This record gives sequence, structure tokens and C-alpha cells, in this order.
Amino acid sequence: MKNKTTQITTIYILIASILAVFLYKITSLYLNQEDYLIFNLFKDFFLILLTGFAFKYVLSKNESKNKTIFEQLENTNNEIKESNEKYDIVAKATSDTIWDWKIQEDKMIWSKGIKAIFGYEEDQVGDSSSWWFGNIHPEDSIKMSIRLYSFIEQKTEKWQDEYRFKCADNTYKYVLDRGFLLKDENGKAVRMIGALQDVTKQKEEELRLKLLETVILQTKESIVITEATFNEKLLPKIIYTNPAFTQMTGYQPEEIINNSLDILKGPNTELSVIKKIIQIIQNKEEGLLEIRCYKKNKTEFWLRFTMIPIYNSENELSHWVSIQRDVTEEKNQEKEKEQLIKELTQNNKDLKQFSYITSHNLRAPMSNLTGLLNLIEDIEIEDPELNEIVNGFSKSTHLLNETIEDLTKVMIIKDNTSIEKENISLKEVFENVFSQLSNQIEIIKPYLKLDIENVSVLNSNKAYMESILLNLLTNSLKYRATDRTLKITIIAQQSGNTVELIFKDNGIGIDLNRNKDKIFGLYQRFHDYPDSKGLGLYLVKSQVEAMKGTINIESQVNKGTTFTLTFKSK
Repeated sequence: MKNKTTQITTIYILIASILAVFLYKITSLYLNQEDYLIFNLFKDFFLILLTGFAFKYVLSKNESKNKTIFEQLENTNNEIKESNEKYDIVAKATSDTIWDWKIQEDKMIWSKGIKAIFGYEEDQVGDSSSWWFGNIHPEDSIKMSIRLYSFIEQKTEKWQDEYRFKCADNTYKYVLDRGFLLKDENGKAVRMIGALQDVTKQKEEELRLKLLETVILQTKESIVITEATFNEKLLPKIIYTNPAFTQMTGYQPEEIINNSLDILKGPNTELSVIKKIIQIIQNKEEGLLEIRCYKKNKTEFWLRFTMIPIYNSENELSHWVSIQRDVTEEKNQEKEKEQLIKELTQNNKDLKQFSYITSHNLRAPMSNLTGLLNLIEDIEIEDPELNEIVNGFSKSTHLLNETIEDLTKVMIIKDNTSIEKENISLKEVFENVFSQLSNQIEIIKPYLKLDIENVSVLNSNKAYMESILLNLLTNSLKYRATDRTLKITIIAQQSGNTVELIFKDNGIGIDLNRNKDKIFGLYQRFHDYPDSKGLGLYLVKSQVEAMKGTINIESQVNKGTTFTLTFKSK
């Protein structure tokens, strides 16, 4: 444009110079001095007019040309603006990040989606491919780069790949990248335009579905999916079964798909359960049922299954999912258990009856023996050997009688799960217990500390409480240490609705490391005493638990034993 203006100006100066010289020659030859001045005036005026028209012509041409150029530029700018607007609209509509890569210059331009999707500000985005590749996950970068450059070398037009792209917060998103290659007239790749699409949610859903598929395929539970619709003659049509169903029933998928679960019915299948299934389907509710079914080889088995309705996005019932399990072995075990319980119950009744009969039948002979021994005590026996035999026989008889009485008490406790309770005076209970053991207390002379003033009344069974305290006190007297005075401390204390009775002595103690699990067992002995029956603590625990209480023990060998009895005060 500048060169053309110079050219026009030069031509104009040359023409004007030639014209000025020509006019000068004419005026110098034909005009006098006065005419020359007038002519010179007209000449200058003519040149001015000529120059004006010439400049007007040039300017009008330039204005016309400039207007045309301006219109072309405005149209081009409008097209670019419209193209950019469409570009941004497409990016927003597709949630894509558009990129433009000038390959030879290694210059890249990114759309506004780079901020909306990945969080990058404009000054954080690089303008070369190194920034792009640098933000690809290290595990995906090499693989993606090889595929991309291989694509460029092959000079095919369309390319796509899936990889992880780093966000501004250093997290990664899964993206699907698709590109279009532009080539020059020689077929050389010069430009590539592409779009990054965020597929993180789709990828996560894909992974979740893959995990669910793995679970369904690997689980030992049979899973069946059926259609929602059915008619009253057939159950819903099956559209999917997992491998566990085949293993359980023997039916292959191709044999069962598009069929009904009625295929599992047989002679002993309960029609009442089928009606329940239909009712559940009609009510569109969940259900848990058991039914007798038949495998492909006609073997009968028990099937326990759930029915779960599946709804689509419009909240319409679309399918039923059934989770099934073969419970034949459980059913057989239940039958065996029921039979065993029945037999044990009957045996228990028989044993109780036998115990009562034995106890009753032994009482009469024992009473006779006791009466005869009482008579013998009044007879003086001079033979020392015979006297020793009679004394031994008397001890054994009394011990046997006590054992029978203790066993009778245990049977009564076990047979009566509920007992009558009343408000009893602890002081009165202890007086009765001490009265029964007065002879032993007189002989042994223990140090007794009784602190029961805080609990004067206890809601309990008087006979049971006397029996408990009698057993515990007897054990303290019996299993005392011979090298020190026996000390027995009994404390009663109340906390809220709970009453504690603490019974402590300094006797020979029990080795709890060896016998902790046997302390309250039947016929358990922890010391070599000839008159120990192994029933006392068992009876105590039975009576405490019959009154809804608990008993705990702490003991150390040669230091003593502490029993803590806990009862509800109301």
C-alpha cells in the first residue's frame, strides 16, 4: 500500500513538472510582461484546480478501496467472533476442553473449559505441548505419548485415547481425548485440534459396575434377575442367573434364561409358598421365603430366597432380584436338633423322676439307719475296734444323709425357675445361721466381724439366703489355716437398687489359676478333706442365680477367699 502511494505521487509530480515547463515556454514566447502576470495567475489557479481534482480522484479511489477492505475485515472479525462464540458454546454444551496445537511451532491454545473442568487459571496454563504432557499421570504419560506420535507419523486424521489428567488441586480426572489432524499440501502434519472430555464419573461407575459384576460372579449365593411382569399361571421370566445358580440347580444359563422359576417346582413344592410369592409380586414388596425345590437331576432341596423389587429412574418397577441359598443341610440339622432336644427333654424328665424316686426311696432306709445309730450311741461298746467301726459307719451315714439333702435342694432349685421373695431381716438370718453352727464356732473360736447395719432388710428368699450363708460360713470354718486365728468379715452395703454381701476370710484359699473355671461346678473339690462333697459352692451359685443375683470370687492360696454376692434390692 505504501509503495503504491509513492508511485502515484511520483507520477503526479512528473506530469505537473512537465506541464509547468511547457506553459513556461509558451508564455515566454508569446506574452508580454503584463499578460504574463495575468496568465501566470490563471496558470496557478488551473494547476491548483487540477491538483485538487487529482487528489479528489485518488482519495475517492482510496476511500472506496478502504471501505471495501474495512467491510471485509469487519465481516472477518464477525465470523471469527461468531466462530469463537460457537466454539465456547460447543465446549460448554459438551463439557469439553478444546485445544489447538500448532505442531511445527509447538504452540497450544486451550479453551475456557480448562478452568471450568480442571480449575486452571489463564496464567497457569502453558502454551506448549510440554505443559500438556507434563500434566498427564506418570503411569499414563509414556503410553499416551507413544500412541499420539505414532498417530501423527501415520498421518491418519482421527485419534483418541483415555488417560488421567492432573487438575489445579493436584488431583487427577479420567479424560477421553479426541483429536483431528490437519495437513499441508505436501501431506505434512501442521496442526491438530482436539477435545478433552471429563469421564471420571463414567469411569468410576464403570469400575463400580465391574466390581459388582465380579461380586455377582464370584459370590456363592445364587442370584437371579427376572422381569417385573408376570401372569397368574407363571412366575416372572428369568433374564439373568450367576454361576452359583448353575452350581446349585444344575441348570445352565441357556436352559433357564427366558424361562420361569416354575422350572424348579416339583411334587412336594408347597403351593402355599407359591401363593405368597405371587402376593409379594402383586404388592411390590420385599420378602424372605423358604420352599422345597428340585434340581435338574430331580434331587429335592430346600431353597431360602429373598425377593427385592428394583425400580427405574421414573420410580417404576422394572425387575426383581432374588438372592438364593441351598439350606437343605441347615434344615436337616434343625430336624436333628429338634429330635435331640426332644430326647434330652425326655431324658431330663426321666432323670428328674429317677432322682426323686431315688431320693424318696433312700430317705426311709437312711432314717432307719440314723435311728439305729442313735440307739447304738446309748450302748457302751467295750471293744475299741468295734467302737471305731461304729463311729466310722455313723460318720458315713450322716455324710450320705447330708448329700441326699443337698441333692434334693439342687433338684428343687432347678425344677423351680421362679421363687417367692419377701422382705427379710438380715440380722435374723445371721442369728439363725450362727445358731446352727454354734458348736463349731465355740470350738474354733474365730474372730467374727459383722457389718450389716447399712442393709437391715433384703428382698429375698429366706430359706435360700440361710442356706447360702450357712454354706459359706461352714466352708470358712472347715478350710481355715491352722497356723493363725480364723478371721471372718461379713459386710452388707447398698448402692442404688443393688445390694452387695461381701464374705471374706483368711483361710487356706483356692488356686484360681488352676481352678477358676471349676469353682462353682458340680462335685468339684479343691482340698483333700474326707468329708468334702463338692456340692456346697454349686448349691450356693444355683440359689444366688435363682434369686436373679450374681456371685464372684477372689482368692489366693494361704491368704484367704472373698465372695461378693450381688442382688437387686427391689
